[in-house]
Amino acid sequence: MKRLRITIVLLLIIAAALGLFGCKKDESEIKKLKDLEFTVVEDADLPGELKEIIDEKKEKPFRLHYSNNESLYIVVGYGKQNSGGYSIAVEELFLTNNAIYIDTNLIGPSQDDLVTQGVTYPYIVVKLEYMDKKIVFE
Repeated sequence: MKRLRITIVLLLIIAAALGLFGCKKDESEIKKLKDLEFTVVEDADLPGELKEIIDEKKEKPFRLHYSNNESLYIVVGYGKQNSGGYSIAVEELFLTNNAIYIDTNLIGPSQDDLVTQGVTYPYIVVKLEYMDKKIVFE
């Protein structure tokens, strides 16, 4: 009988502990501080070293960032595609307390579009003010 009471008391303690800790607020929520202003950079305006890195990686999908003392470049590449006509949209680019978040989307050509026949390597380079923050690709 005494063992049964001890077991019940222990189960109640465990249930109470789970109840208290199970309702804890999720601390990993992303709190957007502000949207970031950016410029899409054309190939001709890329720093030479960054252009070389992109050329090495363009065959496969890739994500990278590059910086100098003035600017931060964020690059998202979608790898080898069998035709032209692709574009890339920046869905979100925003700042949180500890990171910069970027979300892009590859938009393929419609069936009615006249596109370049041949291999292409779509990528986008966005340039923003230099910040020493982690980059999170979504």
